[in-house]
Amino acid sequence: MSLDVMVYTPETVEQYDDIATAIAAPGETWIHVENADETNIATIQSEFDIHQLAIEDVLDEQNRPKTEEYETHTFVLMKTTRLSQREAVAFHKEVRTTSVGFFIGDDWLVTLSTGDLENVEPTGPAWTRHSDRVAARGADFLAYRIMDAIVDEYFDILDEIEDDIELAEERILSEPDPRMIEDLNNIRRDLLAFRKVAWPAREAISSLSRGDIPQVDDSNEKYFRDVYDHLVQVVDLIETYRDLTGGSRDIYINTVSQSTNDVMKTLTVVATIFIPLTFVAGIYGMNFSGTALAMPELSWTYGYPAAMLGMTLIAVVMLGHFRRQEWL
Repeated sequence: MSLDVMVYTPETVEQYDDIATAIAAPGETWIHVENADETNIATIQSEFDIHQLAIEDVLDEQNRPKTEEYETHTFVLMKTTRLSQREAVAFHKEVRTTSVGFFIGDDWLVTLSTGDLENVEPTGPAWTRHSDRVAARGADFLAYRIMDAIVDEYFDILDEIEDDIELAEERILSEPDPRMIEDLNNIRRDLLAFRKVAWPAREAISSLSRGDIPQVDDSNEKYFRDVYDHLVQVVDLIETYRDLTGGSRDIYINTVSQSTNDVMKTLTVVATIFIPLTFVAGIYGMNFSGTALAMPELSWTYGYPAAMLGMTLIAVVMLGHFRRQEWL
């Protein structure tokens, strides 16, 4: 478990080793925990009176983003996303998520994560540079900054998915093969998984931007509305990309159908040419002779060459007709 204890004051940011000391110090307290588990967060839970159900929500990766109010704080569950290599498929990535719990108090913020948050480094310059703004605006403003960083990652993931869609479309048009359908289905599955994160996250942030949460100051609601607008864009992009993958799948199916039609057309032309030739060969294969009604061609010296020439002329005429009709 990684634990960072920070206190923001108008002058500076102080880092503490002890949670109790940080709580007693003046300023806005931020407790950030990564790779959290039940055995290591008992102290934080007791110090800030965090409900056990909220802790369980963070530790259970199956839970969807949401916002819940408690007596002393507001709990917001968010999800970080990343694209990682799928174990069973060599050339495909899948969307993986990590839960992040925000516990927003009057002058404190606790963030619990079940994994590593690469874009959140409490001791880094990006998070210590504007200590005066955090101290002036409160812990809810700090929560906004972290949530905004998480949502910005959503756009990066969507850019990667868009590149995968464009690559799939190029392969469909240049060299379609049956694996294309599987790749497109994998992309659609990733978009569906992403939608299950972004859609409830939008509703969770909406609660913070409407003035319903006492721990969110009225002056900070506009920042959460900005995050909400970003999530609306994310949801719209997800729907757009789902439509694109559906269109790409239709293009693949049409391409395969057109190829099949071309093959069937060629086979039909060949079969049509051989139908009259087979008829002629069948007539002259009956070999009736010795009567007045027998075929006179059977006794002609040039009967066989004449029959072959006639069959060749029939084939040439039919080929010429098919070319004029642009069947070949």
